[in-house]
Amino acid sequence: MAQQNQKNKFVKSGNNPKKPSNFYWIYAVIVIAIIGIQLFNFDGGSTGITEKEFQEMVKKQHVDHVVIVKNKNIARVTLKKEAVQLDEYKDRINTPLIANSPNRGPHFTFEFLSQDEFYKDLKLYAEDDNLKYRVITEEDWFGGLLGLLLPIAIIVVIWIFLMRRMSGGSGGAGQIFSIGKSKAQLFDKENSTHVSFADVAGLEGAKEEVQEIVDFLKKPQKYTNIGAKIPRGALLVGPPGTGKTLLARAVAGEARVPFFSLSGSDFVEMFVGVGASRVRDLFKQAKDKAPSIIFIDEIDAIGRSRGKGIAQGANDERENTLNQLLTEMDGFGTNTGVIVLAATNRADVLDRALVRPGRFDRQIHVDLPELHEREEIFKVHLKPLKIDETVDIKFLAKQTPGFSGADIANICNEAALIAARKNKKKVDRQDFLDAVDRIIGGLEKKNKIVSDHDRKAIAYHEAGHAAVSWLVKYASPLVKVTIIPRGRSLGAAWYLPEERQITTKEQLLDEMCAALGGRAAEEIMFGKVSTGALSDLEKVTKQAYAMISIYGLNDKIGNISFYDSSGQSDYSFSKPYSEKTAEMIDEEVRKLVEGSYERTLNILRENKDKLTLLAEKLLEKEVIFRDDLEAIFGKSKFEEELKEEKKVSRKDQAKGTSKKEDTSPVETAPSTEQKTEGEQNPDNEAKN
Repeated sequence: MAQQNQKNKFVKSGNNPKKPSNFYWIYAVIVIAIIGIQLFNFDGGSTGITEKEFQEMVKKQHVDHVVIVKNKNIARVTLKKEAVQLDEYKDRINTPLIANSPNRGPHFTFEFLSQDEFYKDLKLYAEDDNLKYRVITEEDWFGGLLGLLLPIAIIVVIWIFLMRRMSGGSGGAGQIFSIGKSKAQLFDKENSTHVSFADVAGLEGAKEEVQEIVDFLKKPQKYTNIGAKIPRGALLVGPPGTGKTLLARAVAGEARVPFFSLSGSDFVEMFVGVGASRVRDLFKQAKDKAPSIIFIDEIDAIGRSRGKGIAQGANDERENTLNQLLTEMDGFGTNTGVIVLAATNRADVLDRALVRPGRFDRQIHVDLPELHEREEIFKVHLKPLKIDETVDIKFLAKQTPGFSGADIANICNEAALIAARKNKKKVDRQDFLDAVDRIIGGLEKKNKIVSDHDRKAIAYHEAGHAAVSWLVKYASPLVKVTIIPRGRSLGAAWYLPEERQITTKEQLLDEMCAALGGRAAEEIMFGKVSTGALSDLEKVTKQAYAMISIYGLNDKIGNISFYDSSGQSDYSFSKPYSEKTAEMIDEEVRKLVEGSYERTLNILRENKDKLTLLAEKLLEKEVIFRDDLEAIFGKSKFEEELKEEKKVSRKDQAKGTSKKEDTSPVETAPSTEQKTEGEQNPDNEAKN
């Protein structure tokens, strides 16, 4: 009942939002006042005349009296009542501001140059024409005061304007005093994201976790009746583009409670103490509207480990913000009814106090989608597109291993752009294949000028990759080979890597041979090598060091791993092993790479004639596919063996012999197998 009252109270207050006051009218008033001061005539609305015209008025006996302002050299002329009605003055005298009121003067004003000469004339006018005059001195106190206060007022206005801009606010005149307020965006029943769990394809495990949080907020009795407590926080962890923020938007759309959304960088400000103040204000608002959810995107902006920076003490403001967040999430005070969701792709750098149970009770891993999950993601992103019958979603999912949800969305959009560029009415299968090539390899550069010698070297280089990958057992299956320049590469070989959870030593060695096939082909055919194998050597070197120093796949070094999953080694200047061990690692890496290279040379020497046929065909057609390799090399002799191994593996998994604990070392270490696949898809060549 209390929760229902809280909700009703929240909805009622949401219907009548308080409009922020706008004080730009103050600027307008100041500008108008300045203009009015400049334009307003303090001479009673008098008209300017010349000294000669004044003399004519005196001779005609039309002047009643004259007032001379001595310190300004100004004379103010007041006419007689009967003269005011004359036609020659009626049109020249200004009309009074108040209707039907008489203009008592002064009516005219003029400025004289010499006081001595003018005073002599006045005395003559007084004797001959009975002119009355008096001399006064005026103190311009208003002008002096205005000159003193106006610059100060302008400075104050500019200062307020700049402070408002720096604080990023658009509220009223008190914005400078509310810089410590939270910048969280509030979503509720009236202001929803319009995203539901149905819009989130794949991520079934992650959706179950967050759906339980939403279900608890909707039906708390279901859990509290048996003594369960809702988790205080859930941390979404995963690579970029996997849908962490989308999942949080779905929670905001599904939950019928206030949802506060902001980024970790919103706590950072140029003023000291602002971050901690915003954290306090955020949780205060969330507690007032409890039950509620707080979502902090990219929490690593404020949640990095304390005291591990290279320049310790150089960023105390961020640590103060983190300390306040730790206190608010699980401090001495109560935090009932507030659930914190956070997302990051750098969970390894977060402070251990932040990710402990009681603050973030759950760490929800949002991994790259697998085959069936990619099918679901394609279905979501293909809905707004007009596609023809040649598009097979299962085929597209198989062609995009290792792609995230954001990558798939990009492919769908790129395919639609390609189809529109070709003036097609619908998007077909070839458009999607071209989009995959465009995203993986870069823009095709058909107009790039390549000499005949370089083109031949590139063809043999790519043919070497294709031949070795076909002739070894565990290399990734080939899709196509091209010598058309794309992006920064002059040629590329497209592979379709198998989605594996663990990788054996034999598989890694075969992939190293396939990567070295390009350089080996150049040496065999031309007797010399080029710089075209730069990316191949970089990949092979990293893979060899990972096999020896991380995965323990070397007999001499032994079953030792120097990998640090805590991430503390990033701030260390020393290696976790001795200089003697470092020499051993370097030597074993050299032996491993050279052994793989010799094996690659032997494979290509035995098939030199077929390598030549493949390269000539590549020079002729520029792009060759799997069928072309099968026509030259014959059907792969390892294909049946691999099928049998997969069948045995599936039977073992069905019997439960494949335990989860067996994969934990690979899950906690950086996956060389995934990195190798990502760089071989495509194997871009950097030719200098």
